[in-house]
Amino acid sequence: MSKISLAIHGGAGTILPSMLTPELELSYKQGLQEALNTGYNILENKGSALDAVIAAVASLEDCELFNAGKGSVFTNQGKHEMDASLMNGIDLSGGAVAGVTNIKNPIQLCRDIMLQSNHVMLAGEGAKEFALRCGYELQPDAYFFNQYRYDQWQEIKDSAFYQLDHKEDKLHSKEKDDRKFGTVGAVALDANGNLAAATSTGGMTNKRFGRIGDSPVLGIGTYANNKTCAISCTGHGEFFLRAVVAYDVSCLMEYKGLSLQDACHVVVKDKLVKMGGEGGLIAVDTLGNYSLCFNSEGMYRGIRTNSGMNEVAIYE
Repeated sequence: MSKISLAIHGGAGTILPSMLTPELELSYKQGLQEALNTGYNILENKGSALDAVIAAVASLEDCELFNAGKGSVFTNQGKHEMDASLMNGIDLSGGAVAGVTNIKNPIQLCRDIMLQSNHVMLAGEGAKEFALRCGYELQPDAYFFNQYRYDQWQEIKDSAFYQLDHKEDKLHSKEKDDRKFGTVGAVALDANGNLAAATSTGGMTNKRFGRIGDSPVLGIGTYANNKTCAISCTGHGEFFLRAVVAYDVSCLMEYKGLSLQDACHVVVKDKLVKMGGEGGLIAVDTLGNYSLCFNSEGMYRGIRTNSGMNEVAIYE
């Protein structure tokens, strides 16, 4: 029987039991399980890894608990600028969007960019123009409004500070308490042995100057190659950009012969740590092996395989 597997994440960071009420913890786990089921059902019905990761990420984008799509944070201008990317391991094709507004599911737009634009990444108003040509219905700003996200922004909107998806998270502070990196992602292996990866984010609260992190950049926040693995990252994007995280894992497997687990461990728990980078990644390889690797206190995550594994977790 061919192996199939799907892993998802909803962000990493200092996520402790004391930070979540039982009700909120249950809501997070339900959101993760729904996304896991949505993507896995496609794989179970002989669908492609590409379709599975798109569906799983779109489900997380529709859940306001996660910093992507509907749950995206506010920029300094009070907008929601979203980034996303998608990669197909069969042929290394990909699509990405950066700084786009009013798109309900940026990950779905990534697929149209990949298949219809003759480009890999579109940004800002150009990406929105392309979406309209593809028949997308723009969502009003009210669709993305969330009182908790709004309150986060109000606390620092008149300052030069920005936050990593948690109101205690001011980066001018050296304290590492309550760091939470808001990104969602999925990686999959389908019954035909093909891999795919997808990542989506709302970025940082109060970000300015059109800041773009690692999530929409192929080889950094997202990577898939049938020779090696599929990767989706979550963390402090500036460090992941500098470390070329997703491609580095693949390279360690392809050129050095490391296993998926060992490659992920080297990059996440050694290289990133030495740089001061915090976060994690999810990964699957062509043999059905998986890794949910992070160097933070926790990561919203889930894994489901046809060998009987079906689990969602939050804490380390």
